[in-house]
Amino acid sequence: MERVASPHFVIFPFMSHGHTIPLLHLATLLRNRFISVTIFTTPVNAPSIRDFLQDVSISVIELPFPKDVQGIPPGVENTAKLPSMSYFGPFITATKLMQPLFEQALSALQHQPTCVISDVFLGWTQESAEKFGIPRYFFSGMSVFAMTICQLIGIERPHAETISADESFTFSSFPSLKFTRNDFQPPFGDIEPKGPAVDFMIEQGISITKSRGMITNSFYQLEPRFADYFDQHLRPKSWCVGPLCLTKRPIKAALSQTDETWRQWLNNKLTEKQPVLYVAFGTQADISAEQIQEIAKGLELSNTFFLWVARQNVLEHSAGLEDRVNRALIVKEWVDQNEVLNHKSIKGFLSHCGWNSILESICAKVPILALPFMAEQHVNARMVTEEIGVGLRIMPRNGSVRGFVEAEEVEKMVRELMEGEKGEIVRKKVKELGENAEEAMKEGGSSWSTLGLLIDDACARKL
Repeated sequence: MERVASPHFVIFPFMSHGHTIPLLHLATLLRNRFISVTIFTTPVNAPSIRDFLQDVSISVIELPFPKDVQGIPPGVENTAKLPSMSYFGPFITATKLMQPLFEQALSALQHQPTCVISDVFLGWTQESAEKFGIPRYFFSGMSVFAMTICQLIGIERPHAETISADESFTFSSFPSLKFTRNDFQPPFGDIEPKGPAVDFMIEQGISITKSRGMITNSFYQLEPRFADYFDQHLRPKSWCVGPLCLTKRPIKAALSQTDETWRQWLNNKLTEKQPVLYVAFGTQADISAEQIQEIAKGLELSNTFFLWVARQNVLEHSAGLEDRVNRALIVKEWVDQNEVLNHKSIKGFLSHCGWNSILESICAKVPILALPFMAEQHVNARMVTEEIGVGLRIMPRNGSVRGFVEAEEVEKMVRELMEGEKGEIVRKKVKELGENAEEAMKEGGSSWSTLGLLIDDACARKL
């Protein structure tokens, strides 16, 4: 087919902040290369998307989110508003009901799409793209490392030989890496996986296999052996175009009072030459009251200055912490995590190891203290500590990777990260990888070049 004269990329993010923001960064990068971009979302999500982009040349089309879906509270159109993660499955399933409206909207576009880029969770968009004879690339919110390991556990099944969930095993392709079944969220680590989650995974697997390629928020220098392995042995082709958090964005003038509070506090710590630990566990994990209290106690015992961006349940279970500890600031509202991590007073990040948080920490050259809770976070924690060496890990008391974490362990590992020899080693490594990330995104860098090749691939082909 002839090369399309004026490319038009359709982007459809999953309705979750961690999945949406990287794709908005990608939209900005595409516009910078004179690609027309249309983003599909729902009415509740649209205002924050427009506000984030600050670019009227990127079209935002709103599709109504399905109403009266069993298992989803009325008016909820983003995973951040789900009462708990038990609602996640029904929420994903509900998005399938948007397919007819999505296809109607595609056919009504004045400018025919060159391709569709949609989240891996929106596998049904593969069928829609096929109907219009255009390629679909899926966006993975995971590292190539995690995508590779999660595919390999289904192919090689080394965990099937283990007796307990904490017995270690290796993959024949990567014998130096050790995992346990507890490193994987069910049903990945199950010996005989079954149930709705497995059915969903099979559906996604089919759409992944049929898609034109995988767009990954990563950069080649971060995980070269996994990027090479994925392209040589797995499918489809992967395109590392990140870290997308390094995309330059318009500066917003308005600052809330909360912004001023934490920013001033960090500025004061910088003046006092006091290093600060940033603490944040994302918006999705359900953490018990006892565990929150134990983490708070460990932070208190560590005598480290820390800024904790906390959800409501954390606030309820750490009441009085700020009063007891004059080294703490607990922030109750959303903050720009990128900006916090890049503040010169921040010297460590106690993190749940969501992929976006890992990348932002690497780009800010801040070492990580890993405390994973859900999804692929345990696999990410292995990557952070054992594969790329940019962090240390807090371990539960029971010898497993899952379980209750005690205050003494939190205290010990916070001190090690902030003051110890191991902390110094990972600090040097994260600085090196942070510089590699910047190089990858610059003109002529690996991710910059890969994005150009991706555009060429999309423009040169139809199904």
